[in-house]
Amino acid sequence: MEWQVRAIRGATTVRENSIDAIREAVTELLDELETRNQLDPEQIISTTFSVTRDLDAVFPAAIARERPHWQNVPLLDVQQMYVKGSLERCIRFLVHVNFPSHKTQVHHPYLRGAKNLRPDWSLTSLNH
Repeated sequence: MEWQVRAIRGATTVRENSIDAIREAVTELLDELETRNQLDPEQIISTTFSVTRDLDAVFPAAIARERPHWQNVPLLDVQQMYVKGSLERCIRFLVHVNFPSHKTQVHHPYLRGAKNLRPDWSLTSLNH
């Protein structure tokens, strides 16, 4: 079988800067990533999470690392560049994945208040 590296973007928002709220949002976002893309976490090459400057209660990578089969995924947390008027309490990710080359549809999950960031990707699967 031939493989191809693909990148998946996604984002969500949290109701407050707390461990519980961030855990809930990250779990929902990663559940959506895995389910909609029929993704085995062992196919993940690496994941970078970015958070807005108003979120500092917990690292999203620490939450991801607790998931089954995510322990060996290289994870990185960074702070999103601040732009005045941008979406607050937002968590984004960029995931690099090894997919079988015949897989042409990728779902980029944009949830909660982040749906407006990429309305073209919020509910649909795209051919890349």
